[in-house]
Amino acid sequence: MGNGIGFYRNRRALFLTICSAFLSACVTTHSGGFAEKADEKKAFETSVQLAKTYIAQGNWEQAKRHLQYVESVDRSNAETLEALALVHQNTGELEHAEDYYRRAIRQAPNTVRIRNNYAVFLYAQERFAEAAEQLEVVVQELLYERRVEAFVNLGRCYLKLDELDKAENAFKRALLMQNDNPLVLISMAEVAFRQKQHAESQRFYDAYVAKTKRPSAASLWLGIRLADVFDDDNAFASYALALKNLYPKSEEYLLYKAFIAERAK
Repeated sequence: MGNGIGFYRNRRALFLTICSAFLSACVTTHSGGFAEKADEKKAFETSVQLAKTYIAQGNWEQAKRHLQYVESVDRSNAETLEALALVHQNTGELEHAEDYYRRAIRQAPNTVRIRNNYAVFLYAQERFAEAAEQLEVVVQELLYERRVEAFVNLGRCYLKLDELDKAENAFKRALLMQNDNPLVLISMAEVAFRQKQHAESQRFYDAYVAKTKRPSAASLWLGIRLADVFDDDNAFASYALALKNLYPKSEEYLLYKAFIAERAK
């Protein structure tokens, strides 16, 4: 993605969190005797454990197979539905993924983690307004442990929609909560640059550089644009070289090359 920082995402960690959540779920069956119920419960718990193992390995097809069995036992478990959504998302079955996300939200409308993950899914489909709608719900949850990330993601959606004031407001909320978070700082720098507040953008950019060891492609591209505005040839060359060496196949490097070609005309 060019001209900005992408959504926070760590799918493996999300999968493990979700699997841990439904690992402790209690499933009660209503047919057969005690031995049969015990066998069914054992099969259920085994499938959950195996799903968790396969997810950790990135073996989505095997994880899907075991999760589908878990779903057949308990079709209303929101965590299971969410895990299935994420697995289908990783295997490219996007319609199925969306169906599972929607079902999970219907079962647990107040579980903001599910809405946050659904927003990541929507953003990847370039459905920015829908992603923002989900995130507007997420950021209202004061106790959500990833609320700063949600505000940053919300701001990213509004940047894509060219709603700069809303993007700035979202980033400022994140800044109030974590004023030394590198992704918050670079997000503030980006929106300030879009608003042509170049001195303010540079201030946030310098703060970001001081906080990060490895710049992202998006941050290097912003550094190039700021250096161009301030006629800083040394910084321009340094950021351009870093972008070429670190991220030669990135969208940001393509944008840089197009920028150079246009400037040479």
